[in-house]
Amino acid sequence: MRAERPARAVLAVQLRKGGIVYVGAGEEKECSMEREPANYGIQREYETRPEPPRWGGTMSVEGERTWSVLAHLSTFLNLVTGFLGPVAAFVIWLIYRNDSPRVASHALRSVFYQVAWLVAIVVGWTVTGLLTMVLVGFLLVPVMLLVTLAPFAQATYEAYRAYRGEDRRSM
Repeated sequence: MRAERPARAVLAVQLRKGGIVYVGAGEEKECSMEREPANYGIQREYETRPEPPRWGGTMSVEGERTWSVLAHLSTFLNLVTGFLGPVAAFVIWLIYRNDSPRVASHALRSVFYQVAWLVAIVVGWTVTGLLTMVLVGFLLVPVMLLVTLAPFAQATYEAYRAYRGEDRRSM
């Protein structure tokens, strides 16, 4: 004894003079396509997209980007003063922490990065100086030169990302 298969619905498309007829499972549905001669090949005007919702705050997008970039580029103050970079980023955070969560986030991240880099540089040069007395420290000088320049490359990259409006999820 052989089991019978259930009947499958066959879907077919037939082209008729007035439009397209879809045939399948015992029903016919007629659809038509019309050309709009006035719009043929012309881009339609659509509504402008609403601005994406922000976290809150009253700053414009350009202002947020500018202050976020300045918070990251405050690292370059360390070239002149040695330590005022984190202070400048902290002041930006204090001023804009209630006005813009994005600027506050970038400024606080810049403070943390700068403090971490300054500690690493001070500890690294101290160890290099102590080991130079034993003549092994001369091998660390090229490494410490790279470590000293690394915060500026990192701050420039973070400023670029902040200007493009990219945010990091970690923190």
